[in-house]
Amino acid sequence: MSKTFKRIILGLWALFVVGILSVYLIFSGISRGWIGNTPSIDDLENPIDKFATQIISADGVLLGTFNNSSDNRVWVDFEELSPYLVQALVATEDVRFQEHSGIDLKALVRAVIKRVILQQRSAGGGSTITQQLAKLLYTEHVASNSVKRALQKPSEWVVAVKLERYYTKEEIMTLYLNKYDFVHQAVGIHSASHVYFGKLPSELNIEEAATLVGMCKNASLLNPKSHPVRSRERRNVVLSQMQKAGFITESQMDSLQATDIVLDYHEVDQKVGQATYFREFLRLKMRERKPEHKWYREHGLTEQQFYDDSIDWADDPLHGWCNKNLKDNGEPYNLYTDGLKVYVTIDSRMQQYAEEAVAAQLQDYLQPDFFKAKKNVKTAPFTSNITQEQAMAILERYLLDAGYRQQQKQGVPMDSLRIKFNTPHPMSLFTYDGYVDTVLTPLDSIRYMLSYLRTGFMCMEPKTGYVRAYVGGPNYGAFQYDMVTKGRRQVGSTMKPYLYTLAMESGYSPCDQVINQTQTILTESGQIWQPKDDGKQMLGQLVTLKWGLSRSNNNVTAFLMGKIGPDAFYNILRDFGLRDRNIVPVHALCLGTCDVSVQEMVSAYSTFVNHGIRTSPLYVTRIEDSEGNVLAQFTARNHEVVSEEASFKMIDMMRAVVNEGTGTRLRSSRLFPTFYTVDCAGKTGTTDNHSDAWFMGYTPDLVAGCWVGGEVRDIHFDDMDHGQGAHAALPIFGMFMDKVYADSARLGYLPSTRFDIPEDYDPCAGYMNPEGDILDNYTMDSF
Repeated sequence: MSKTFKRIILGLWALFVVGILSVYLIFSGISRGWIGNTPSIDDLENPIDKFATQIISADGVLLGTFNNSSDNRVWVDFEELSPYLVQALVATEDVRFQEHSGIDLKALVRAVIKRVILQQRSAGGGSTITQQLAKLLYTEHVASNSVKRALQKPSEWVVAVKLERYYTKEEIMTLYLNKYDFVHQAVGIHSASHVYFGKLPSELNIEEAATLVGMCKNASLLNPKSHPVRSRERRNVVLSQMQKAGFITESQMDSLQATDIVLDYHEVDQKVGQATYFREFLRLKMRERKPEHKWYREHGLTEQQFYDDSIDWADDPLHGWCNKNLKDNGEPYNLYTDGLKVYVTIDSRMQQYAEEAVAAQLQDYLQPDFFKAKKNVKTAPFTSNITQEQAMAILERYLLDAGYRQQQKQGVPMDSLRIKFNTPHPMSLFTYDGYVDTVLTPLDSIRYMLSYLRTGFMCMEPKTGYVRAYVGGPNYGAFQYDMVTKGRRQVGSTMKPYLYTLAMESGYSPCDQVINQTQTILTESGQIWQPKDDGKQMLGQLVTLKWGLSRSNNNVTAFLMGKIGPDAFYNILRDFGLRDRNIVPVHALCLGTCDVSVQEMVSAYSTFVNHGIRTSPLYVTRIEDSEGNVLAQFTARNHEVVSEEASFKMIDMMRAVVNEGTGTRLRSSRLFPTFYTVDCAGKTGTTDNHSDAWFMGYTPDLVAGCWVGGEVRDIHFDDMDHGQGAHAALPIFGMFMDKVYADSARLGYLPSTRFDIPEDYDPCAGYMNPEGDILDNYTMDSF
């Protein structure tokens, strides 16, 4: 052997040794963090730390998530995955997944030979599922240049090997599916299953699982929403791989490949879906910070908002929960990234019934009638009782608040702004049948949107406080102002039961009598108060208090108010939970002149069915962290308002509202075939000019309230037939309750249940005028 040949051999060996040492040093440097950006042990042990908070209903349905809009990920355990997902992923991406330790050398060598040496474009990939997970977790920007991409690979190999040390195969697969972005804001397999098929990951069938796994090659190009043809072709490739791996038979493959992809697409948008108003209310409530008066002033918020938030911050553990409670690291909880599970009291079935009832009343009935009524009214959508100048002033104020106020402050004259108000622009307008593209002036678009009636509806269990349904308006995407908790409107005659309750607490009975005549009362300020009642029935005759409440008679109400006085009435309103800071103890207060929210009214009415004890609404039962540890539990707060006996008397009188008074529509077997026999009590309410329509009602199981009206008080029907509470609001209550009690097998509320009043109780046992003496012979010692 020549010296030259020996030198060549030695040189080759030296190169080989140097190569081996270099590879060792490179991978050793990568592993120790000397080269590149290898994750720490802590990062490897907690590779995914950002999850959306889940809102889970009382019946176990995911109502929605709180996320930062780019990461809608919800964690799923391996046991919650469909077996078809596992089979499809292994068959397509890594058939030797169970055999290797992070790197499949056989697949890697095959890929290098075919792709590098033979220059075959369809050489297949050499990356294992573990390597793909390493890339998802720790390669921030995947290089498009082949050389740069090749330099990224060694780091991913090292991470893959480390991942195999820390995790089981099942955990690696679970991490991968939870991390992968399936586009359309469907990050992770839980979101993807819901977005594309409306299912949980455990419910996916073979072809659905194959479709989602097929997207793992390139979700942007292969998703079934945007590219159905490509997606089907890729799904069929996955099905073919599943057949080769022995997971399905050839006949199954042929049958499934012949089918189309059937989507049940659900857009990820906080403005759509179920319980949209409730979800936003909950998001804001949990993220509230400690009220500071200065901050409210600087942000143009009202004194009422500051007052309400101050009370809730002190009394309600849920209010500001994220900022009141700190994590182990001393930071407040983040609703968007901490993966909390918030278990709410909303029942998804009852929520659906509430939303259906609102849609049936507003969309199908009231709104078409309102459009028709305003068609030829020059001041539309406002009442004809105001001038065109007044209507225009309201519209211009809305436009200024909608974006032109800053221009006005900068000195743009109002005449110039009016030109802009009347300049047509292309725009998309809401309708109940979907958005339509049109060309309108800003002025006409505001006029159009104000033409839609608004509503607020809430239902809760009076004993537990569990809020079962919450509808803050007709459509959250178009009208985001929440009329359950944010909105306050005059309550009209739904205020009267509070006054009657005070009378019952003082010893009156439903059968006590008074002459039905106009009352003339000298107030403490020396003024004459003489409210009118439009009814002619029983005028000038003796009537019972029960009759007076059931017919919503102002004469009887004014008589009681004259006996009781405004101060005592004011005090009991506070006990009932009414918070309006502008409530003034005057005689007219008994006719519902103050502003109250639907939430407050529902809580107050729970007093009647709950033996004199008011229950505050409970929205959340518990909060868990991402590991399932209970962080907080919540129970309802109770407040004793009146005696049990007074509540029994009120049930008797308010039953009469439904059975023989202004709420008799609920006894229609045609309208409410299940509910018309249910033991029920309630009260209708209509304010001046029928601007606000109310109905408050309760059964032995549930208490609910509904308001219907325009965005401002000048938007309303000009006729009493359409605008009164019995016509506009009561049907929503009735339709909802009819659906709930018809579903008693699932929901558990039985139509046969009666109010739990003792059978031998006589609400008129305190009747005190056997000689026919009228009520004002009573002494009111308690006042």
